[in-house]
Amino acid sequence: MTKPQTQTFFLLSFTTILVGYFMVWLPGPSAGLQLLGFEMGEWTKFFGLGVKRNWFYLPPITLALSMLFFTVGWANGRLQTWLFRGVAVVVSLLAFPALEDLMDPTSWRDYVSRVVAIGLVVVVAGLLTFFGERKWPWLLSVSRILLMVAGLVGFILPTLIYLEVRPYVSDLLRLQLGYGPGFWLNGVGHAALVLLAGWQLAKK
Repeated sequence: MTKPQTQTFFLLSFTTILVGYFMVWLPGPSAGLQLLGFEMGEWTKFFGLGVKRNWFYLPPITLALSMLFFTVGWANGRLQTWLFRGVAVVVSLLAFPALEDLMDPTSWRDYVSRVVAIGLVVVVAGLLTFFGERKWPWLLSVSRILLMVAGLVGFILPTLIYLEVRPYVSDLLRLQLGYGPGFWLNGVGHAALVLLAGWQLAKK
């Protein structure tokens, strides 16, 4: 696989994850119960999941981090570099909690992890401004390892929390609910990132 082909597959994987987050994860019997990826966390607020509910907000965080790690080695002087990293930061904001939730003295702790995760994305983007264009072999290898970690987290944790929620909602509605296209796209996109980054590491 050539370098342009690899980059194309990375971009397709990023797009797959983002599109999947805006598609149906929980295919309920009516429009009101066909929940999109970004709606799952809010809808399950009262299911007693605790902070695990935040796992539904991981895809934009892991996608943003993966996009940033993908740009290691890119020259800072290119407009494409700044646009790509800027888009990554904007994508991470999809996980930002509502301000009223953050200001609620009884529940604000449940949302801190999401704010910290977004802060991590911003910090990584800032660090890349100073070190991202270095072509040190070890830095490129580390970036691909971190990309694999982000891909695994984005694949495993949202999948686990969905598998936990689905039977409960099925019992609640007395229906056998399945898996929406958004759920599958999220898994496929993150798995592809892991494979692509692993393949690049194996080449070195």
